[in-house]
Amino acid sequence: MEELKAPWLSSYGSIPTTLEYPHKTMYRMVEDACKKYARNIAYEFIGKKTLYAAFEKKIDLIARSLLAIGVKENDRVTICMPNTPQAIGFFYAINKIGAVANMVHPLSAPSEIAFYLNDSESKYILILDTFYNKIAEIRSELKLPLTVVTASIKDELDALTALGFRLANKPVKMPDNDYISWNKFLRGGLRYGLSSDITVDKPDTAAAAILYSGGTTGTTKGILLSNRNFNALALQTLAASGYTTEVISTFKMLAVMPLFHGFGLGVCIHTSMISGMSCILVPKFTVDSYTQILKKKKPNFIVGVPTLYEALLRNQRLNGVSLDYLRGVFCGGDSLSVELKKKVDAFLREHDAPVQIREGYGTTECVTASCLTPPFMYKEGSIGIPYPDTYYKIVAVGTTDEVPYGEEGEICICGPTVMIGYNNNPEETQNVLRVHSDGHTWLHTGDLGVMDAEGFVYFRQRIKRMIITSGYNVYPSQLENIIDAHPSVLLSCVIGVRDTYKMQRIKAFITLRPGVEPSEETKKEIMDFCRKHIAKYAMPRDIEFRAELPKTLVGKVAYRVLEEEEAKKADDNNKQ
Repeated sequence: MEELKAPWLSSYGSIPTTLEYPHKTMYRMVEDACKKYARNIAYEFIGKKTLYAAFEKKIDLIARSLLAIGVKENDRVTICMPNTPQAIGFFYAINKIGAVANMVHPLSAPSEIAFYLNDSESKYILILDTFYNKIAEIRSELKLPLTVVTASIKDELDALTALGFRLANKPVKMPDNDYISWNKFLRGGLRYGLSSDITVDKPDTAAAAILYSGGTTGTTKGILLSNRNFNALALQTLAASGYTTEVISTFKMLAVMPLFHGFGLGVCIHTSMISGMSCILVPKFTVDSYTQILKKKKPNFIVGVPTLYEALLRNQRLNGVSLDYLRGVFCGGDSLSVELKKKVDAFLREHDAPVQIREGYGTTECVTASCLTPPFMYKEGSIGIPYPDTYYKIVAVGTTDEVPYGEEGEICICGPTVMIGYNNNPEETQNVLRVHSDGHTWLHTGDLGVMDAEGFVYFRQRIKRMIITSGYNVYPSQLENIIDAHPSVLLSCVIGVRDTYKMQRIKAFITLRPGVEPSEETKKEIMDFCRKHIAKYAMPRDIEFRAELPKTLVGKVAYRVLEEEEAKKADDNNKQ
């Protein structure tokens, strides 16, 4: 195999260029942390704190409870939960006994949950009691019999908070004999061979979890990820943070990103759990609750998608509040425009934060982040440099041929976080995992990008998300970056709308900054601004103001929803 180029290493500073990756399961990595940091707080949930020593015992009890209901090594077990103690305990317990965790968002539609269960061949599920009705609705569609364990938020609260929760929420009506309640589930574990060792040490390259993504082609696929993938991601993230292990073990991580997403599970949870950090679990994001947590809990690391930071900018309740405790503000999951970065950095400066927002890039096929802006070096528009032991190259689209620095092509990734493959989909796996002439296997991301001579990477656009108008290729993210620079604009989304003459015409959806009212005058100002910065062929032909832009379950702007809305309008007009 050829030695791979890594021009970015000169920008690493104190970050190590290579790391050691123990041949351990995720559970074993967490077990090590539980012993080393036994007196540290592992996580906090709505005011209730749990130490690492207690967390280790909880994982063991849940693991025995899983064995008691019949879960075996290599079984697929679904977790359909928000960020709660039951969910993270369940995740590591599944790993402890050698089963595979199948991660599903609880806000998924019933038909989506049915797909996830059938695709993964999952026979067990943990789900929040308030979402149980979704399971009842799809039972007849499932290929395999399903054992359901239900958990409630109140089960993990202290007595006083639990009382308040019961008073504020209507009790959930559940059917008889169709599920196992959380407490009954744990009682089964108490009776299951407490003196026996139940830990399964599988090869670190074996499948450990399934995450779902649109992948590189836009169709939903289960992504098989190994223990090594997650452990490498966590170790790389810790190294790239710029802080020592001793310092990080004193930090608090704010876990808002959901567990079903690689960003939430890999960075917020697993990175915290192997390092001795304290993880603040947030089951549901609202701007007000997020603000209260920032004020009261003072987390050192916050992680989110661009829309989370856009929401913070709109929140007046942080006026005058110091954020001097922040040591890392990380953004990923979607492209952070240059202008939104400037606005967030200004916000952080105004609130005494000693850091800037650091943008990362990744795909679920690599768990999540594989590239991050260095701590003390930023190039405008760049998504940063690759993690230790991770390699990037840019190839001509549709080929494996590397292009020169500065030339646009498809981003390809090679390293220890690259997935095993797609679940039950060898053809798609073969399409995206390709052996190049250098002898290495590379993940073809389906994203366009550029690398400069110093190894800094610049994300351009999903290859599939391109507007063709009058024969010209137009990339929406480039237009969004320009529109976002207007002082009245908070966030924009650009799509292509069907047009009989141009094939597609360009339309911009815009959320305005607080205090700016939508009007024809505002629209004219933005259009005049666009004319100064956008080529005539790429100019938006229409602007629509929205109080909120639709979001995906992860918080990205759901541009496909806007495309579908416009397509329906066009169809309805054609029928008239």
